[in-house]
Amino acid sequence: MLSIELLDSKKHDRTTFHCGVDSLDDYIKTRASQELKKRVSTPYVLTDLPERQVLGYYCLSSYSIASIELDESTAKKLPRYPLLPAILLGRLAVDSRYQGKGYGGFLLLDAMKRCLELSTQLAAVAMVVDAIGQGAVSFYKDYGFIEFPDDPMKLYISIVECEKLGL
Repeated sequence: MLSIELLDSKKHDRTTFHCGVDSLDDYIKTRASQELKKRVSTPYVLTDLPERQVLGYYCLSSYSIASIELDESTAKKLPRYPLLPAILLGRLAVDSRYQGKGYGGFLLLDAMKRCLELSTQLAAVAMVVDAIGQGAVSFYKDYGFIEFPDDPMKLYISIVECEKLGL
């Protein structure tokens, strides 16, 4: 049974995780638990219970968007504050043994749902992601993310749009 839960370094086995991107592999193996303890980032892991093996993961943290960074159609719907609250999807990765099975989408939809729920407790107008490559840009666009006008590798989706998806 697939489960997404908060990383627990004593419970979840990350030692064999390999997604093909060294920085993402290194993060889950060596830095994720420390960043969780320091409250810098909150990593969630996908496991196939009762196994402890991490099949994939994502992490969330608070973020700010300069209102001038947004496309005009989005910006005009928001207050004209210099910075707007958002949630950063800092990383999302699936172990290479499980890629191509829909787990990336499963993780992303869970992250979007979590952001929607969080936005009812702490304001956030969007979920932001920095894509690692063009394949990742296409992946996020398939889920409704749009590029920042000045940075095609940085994308966002409004929390309102997440809500419209019925997550």
